[in-house]
Amino acid sequence: MKKIFTTLAVMLMGIFALSAQSQFLGKWTTIDDKTKEPAGIVEIYQDADGLIYGKLVGVYGDDKSGIGTMIVRGMKYEDGKLVGGKVYDPDADKLYYCTIKYDAAKEELNLRGSLDKKGLLGRTQTWLKYKE
Repeated sequence: MKKIFTTLAVMLMGIFALSAQSQFLGKWTTIDDKTKEPAGIVEIYQDADGLIYGKLVGVYGDDKSGIGTMIVRGMKYEDGKLVGGKVYDPDADKLYYCTIKYDAAKEELNLRGSLDKKGLLGRTQTWLKYKE
């Protein structure tokens, strides 16, 4: 009987973790830091390796360059956020350490790109849930 309860508890924890992780997945609108206007559409997905990635699938305006670029790379779900990966800044042509938090009340992501792993030296960008 004790084994059954333990097995059920482990299964439920796994289901809750997958459900929480899934709120990061899907399409997100990026916002330009300078103009505060929508800049691009990034699709965040979980790959076969179990890690989370984000690819630029659309841009606002006439310049369609950059579509297909991997923006978010190698993230994993841990303690309610995505950690352990990198974010690519196409304007600077650089990779930065990355942490992504989900704000359920606003349906937005807060993505922190930084020079250091702890996130002290960097900036935060807000991405909005994409609405077709």
